[in-house]
Amino acid sequence: MPFKIANAPCSWGIYEFKDIAPQYPFGQVMDEIVETGYTGLEYGPWGYLPTEPERLKAELDQRGLQLLSSFVPVKLVDANAHAEGLAHALQVGSVLAAVGAKFLVLSDDNGTVPERIKNAGRIQGSQLSGDEWDVFAAGVNQIARQVHDQLGLNVVFHHHCAGYVETAEETRQLMSRVDADLVGLCLDTGHWHYAGGDALAAVHEYGERVRYLHFKDCDPTIRQQAITQELDHFQATSLGVYCELGKGEVDFLGILAAMDKLGYDGWVIVEQDVLVKDLDAPKQSARRNRDYLRQLGY
Repeated sequence: MPFKIANAPCSWGIYEFKDIAPQYPFGQVMDEIVETGYTGLEYGPWGYLPTEPERLKAELDQRGLQLLSSFVPVKLVDANAHAEGLAHALQVGSVLAAVGAKFLVLSDDNGTVPERIKNAGRIQGSQLSGDEWDVFAAGVNQIARQVHDQLGLNVVFHHHCAGYVETAEETRQLMSRVDADLVGLCLDTGHWHYAGGDALAAVHEYGERVRYLHFKDCDPTIRQQAITQELDHFQATSLGVYCELGKGEVDFLGILAAMDKLGYDGWVIVEQDVLVKDLDAPKQSARRNRDYLRQLGY
């Protein structure tokens, strides 16, 4: 099946992290996504792309782009933060729904707990207790239910390095507790590998619960360097641990074939998390990443 291919602002180093300021105006990123061969994109951090649906739709339409989703981080381990997280998810989701997006990508508020930033890629098993997982899952279920019922959006959860849902076991702990009808898995291939897993094995484990795909590669040499030198997640990202597609260890062809067999008919979103000083590098990487997927037949 010829999957539709998208990209995201994070491939240009645009993140929700407070200390990382955008280096490009949103129009340039949208233009370069089109120029490098993609037909869809994600929203990026709140406030980067226009928040007024009419203006956002005009920007999308003039470029022939489809908005697919938005990444929404919430401090889910804290029950007192769930209400604020729900309000923000509905705020973002209302914009998504107004321009025809179908998904909201929910995640932990990654990159905010120093211990998790420092030890990303070296975490073993699960760090939360059973009671903490119950609180976490209750927040996910509550937000997913309201987003679906009020806005008609599908919710997928994004495991992510430097957050409480990083490892295969942590993902398993969460996914076993949330409503399977309400909450799918956003499989991020690069984060899965950086956390020590195998993304193809994740597809086999979760099957049709993998409802959204982030394609990111992981350089095993840089990953090992980061582990040996005890580098934190941002340092590893700056070194290029999330390399261009086909230059790391992720079996993209195997994943595409497995997802095709499952009947997946959604988008593949290329995300090459970068922190670079060469402002032309993201565009050139985006072009090579698109060319790589074409070589695979997609």
